[in-house]
Amino acid sequence: MLKRLAVFLCATLAIVLSSCSVSPTSGLKNYTDAYDGYEFFYPNGWTEIDASNIAPDVIFHDLIESSENVSVVINPVSGSQSIAELGTPSEVGNELAKTAIAPPDSGRTAELVNVASRTDDKNHTYYLFEYAVTLPDGERHNLASAVISRGQLFTLNVSTPERRWEKDGEQLKIIAQSFSVY
Repeated sequence: MLKRLAVFLCATLAIVLSSCSVSPTSGLKNYTDAYDGYEFFYPNGWTEIDASNIAPDVIFHDLIESSENVSVVINPVSGSQSIAELGTPSEVGNELAKTAIAPPDSGRTAELVNVASRTDDKNHTYYLFEYAVTLPDGERHNLASAVISRGQLFTLNVSTPERRWEKDGEQLKIIAQSFSVY
């Protein structure tokens, strides 16, 4: 009788404790663009803004810190080019810094802090970049994930003021790593 009670209590405790565990994606919603064929996570409490008159395909931003955002930009590439044909992750990351994150005469500088690559189960290779960006009015932290699919270069960008990086950085890394094309 005591053994049964002990087993029952252990099983109940295990179920209760496992239901309390926090998923790395808790607090995140999924965004899917079935027309362009990509998806990613973004934080609860962020809202989509109208991107119809600007370059990004989609933009979400924080309601409290509106400069904290995630966006996706889509650009054509020639033929059946792969991301590896554009260069190594470091080469592509440095080029992205010069042309998109801190172009000449923008008053910004971007330092490539970290690069990585990953391949998904559909054999898409993603380059992941982390930047420290200096603007005239402050410092920011940017993450980007780039992949080529169906003759298009998809780039997801996540940006936050440096003062929020320590608090939000891990979640923003999950967002950048969640980017997926199909």
